[in-house]
Amino acid sequence: MRIISRLDIKGSNLIKGIQLEGLRVIGDPNLYAKKYFDDGADELLLIDCVASLYGRNNLFDIIKKASNEIFIPITVGGGIRSVDDAEKLFLSGADKIAINSKAIVEPEIINTLAKNFGSQAIVASIQAKRLNGSKWFAYYDNGREQSEKNVIDWAKEVEDRGAGEILITSVDKEGTKKGYDMELCQTINSICEIPVIYSGGMKSKSDLEQFKEFSECDAVAVASILHYNETSISEIKKFAKNINFNVRI
Repeated sequence: MRIISRLDIKGSNLIKGIQLEGLRVIGDPNLYAKKYFDDGADELLLIDCVASLYGRNNLFDIIKKASNEIFIPITVGGGIRSVDDAEKLFLSGADKIAINSKAIVEPEIINTLAKNFGSQAIVASIQAKRLNGSKWFAYYDNGREQSEKNVIDWAKEVEDRGAGEILITSVDKEGTKKGYDMELCQTINSICEIPVIYSGGMKSKSDLEQFKEFSECDAVAVASILHYNETSISEIKKFAKNINFNVRI
C-alpha cells in the first residue's frame, strides 16, 4: 500500500480547503514536498487547483525544482487539455498526470493520452459528491461544476478507456478530517481492476483500519493532517505495518 502526500497548489502557494472551498495558504509547496519525501512518502500528488479555471497548469517551475530534489514518483494534475499539455508536464519532471475536467467533457482524451504515453502514466481523477443521499456524481473544475456522470459508471469507463489508475476524491469529506467516505471507497474497490488512490477526509492514521476489509488497498492520499503536523508519513507507515499492511518502510 502506497502512502501518497497530496499537495493542492494555487499560484506559488501550497493551500488547503474544506470540500475544495475556502482555500487557506499553508506555505511553500517545494519545502513541504521535500519534507514528505524525506519522511518516506511513496509518491507525491501535486494538483494545480485553479488550472481549469484559468485554462493552464502553472506548476512547471515547482515540478522542475521538486524533481531535482525528490526521487519518488510525482503525479501532476490540473488544466491538462491536450497531448502537448501532458508532454510539457512530463518534460518538466512529472512521472504521471492526473486528468479530470477535460476528460469529463471529452472522454476520448483518456484514450489519446494512454496511447501516446502509456496507461501507467495516466491517472483518472474523479471528484465524487453524493447527491440526495444516494448516488455519487462526478464534479469538475475543482468541484465547482457538476457533470451528469454517475461516479460508478464513470470509474468503469475511464478504466475501459485506458487509464492506468484512478484517484477518487470524496468532495463531501475532503479537508474535513472526518474520515473517508468508506461506502464510496468500498464501492469503487469492488468494481475497479486498476489501482485506486483514495483521497478525502483522513482524520488520523487509525483510519487505515477500515481498509483492512479490502482484498487489496492500493494507495491513500493524505493532506490536512500532514500539513498541520497532526501526524507524519513515518507514523502512518508504522501504524500500517503494525496492522499487517504491506508498506515500504
